Amino acid sequence: MAVIDLTDASFEEKVLQSKIPVLVDFWAPWCLPCRMAGPVIDELAETYKDKLLVAKLNIDENPATAAKYQVMSIPTMILFKGRKEIKRIVGFSGKEEIKAEISNDTNV
Repeated sequence: MAVIDLTDASFEEKVLQSKIPVLVDFWAPWCLPCRMAGPVIDELAETYKDKLLVAKLNIDENPATAAKYQVMSIPTMILFKGRKEIKRIVGFSGKEEIKAEISNDTNV
């Protein structure tokens, strides 16, 4: 399963109404750590393809959702489950750390 690109308009349907947990990467193209995280986000989407939806939200193009979830620095990854935020990872610390955080909170 590929990474899904989100917009302010699609966030409710794709994330909050999802039947499985969703990891949302809040990013911007000018952010170097965000670009470094990109390939890892793609790998996570493939690794967890049937258990976890992985999505990206460009905060420059979709400021309303970033503001709603008080994303103050990027990259920020928020794990949603059952319409609720259950984990927030600020900054990019590498694939293994992200996988550990996901596994701790979703049992995937």
